Amino acid sequence: MPAAPSQPAPPGLRPSRPGPAADPLAALADRCVQCGLCLPACPTYGRERVEAESPRGRIALARAWALDTIPATPASDAHLDHCLGCRSCEAVCPAGVEYGSLLVAVRGRQRERRPAGWRQRWAEGLAARPRALAAGLAGYRALYPLLPAALRPLPRPPGRVRALPRGRAAPAAGRASLFVGCIADRYEAPLRAALARLCAALGVELEIAAGQGCCGALHEHAGNTAAAAALAARNRAAFAGRGTVLTLASGCHDSLRRALSDDAHAVDALAFVAERAGALRWRRTPQRVALHLPCTQRNVVKSVPALRRLLAAVPGLEVVELDAGFGCCGASGTQMLTEPQRAAEYRAPLLAQFERSGATAVLSANVGCRLHLGNGTAAPVLHPLEFLAGCLDEGGAAG
Repeated sequence: MPAAPSQPAPPGLRPSRPGPAADPLAALADRCVQCGLCLPACPTYGRERVEAESPRGRIALARAWALDTIPATPASDAHLDHCLGCRSCEAVCPAGVEYGSLLVAVRGRQRERRPAGWRQRWAEGLAARPRALAAGLAGYRALYPLLPAALRPLPRPPGRVRALPRGRAAPAAGRASLFVGCIADRYEAPLRAALARLCAALGVELEIAAGQGCCGALHEHAGNTAAAAALAARNRAAFAGRGTVLTLASGCHDSLRRALSDDAHAVDALAFVAERAGALRWRRTPQRVALHLPCTQRNVVKSVPALRRLLAAVPGLEVVELDAGFGCCGASGTQMLTEPQRAAEYRAPLLAQFERSGATAVLSANVGCRLHLGNGTAAPVLHPLEFLAGCLDEGGAAG
């Protein structure tokens, strides 16, 4: 069957089509039929209305660079830098373009010819060094009240919460391991305690495997594939033989899933609890909350239906979904640190909708999104499971 006719790429981005491309990056790009169905789904195109800020434009750029038909320039690099990596385009693409893989590949080549900025290198270095990151966040918590707003890129880390036991035995029935990650180690301590409470009500023992660390997503998405592979190997070893490994951050899930060996598999903690929710009792909670659905949860993990079922089971709870703006909060891994002004512009419509909604809290299933949203509002910004643990009937299990 002949390929569907393609629309022309924008001036300056139109690639020649000399036949099958030997370059793997060009081969990925060649799957794009230039139909433009991705444009309405793309946050950066929605904001800029510029073809080069669309998936179609970036794919044309990637192909042209791979075939060396146009040179890279600061302007074309900026178009690639602006991509949020939300993969909303991939979710609607009729041709099955693997945009996430293409983005990693082209950013890897971009990084070979142009070093990453100091903020990106700083974030990557801390994420890969748990002790340095823990010390840095402890200092940040202590100094936070004294810092001006410009030097507060993240909310204040919470105080210490009693750690979960770090199990050493191989997983058995009724046991699950928990992936902690990097920055979440300090910021998600209350969430881990909440998940442990939910798991206890389900009769599931939760343990944290020693030796784990950052999933490597923020390295991989910035083109640092070597560091990402090293971090994946560390997690593969830490979770070897552990069976079910629960993830709490939708942005980490896919990287961890690909890193694990065959004797361990990653499961979104929301989906894990939702599958067993019939054994839980919820107390009546007459409250209105705002639900933010991260791009990675919608387009990659796909645990939104499970989350909606859990929230709908709580009596009296009213949920308002935040859908204003361009389809992404702008956190995008480290972009909230490297491009704070742009990130804040994507976040603003969501926070404005939240303020109008009358909701008392924001729920979001990705740690990066929560940190970004939480840095723009004084209202509580929680993982849905942390909120649900507070709705749990003290009687716990139903059976």
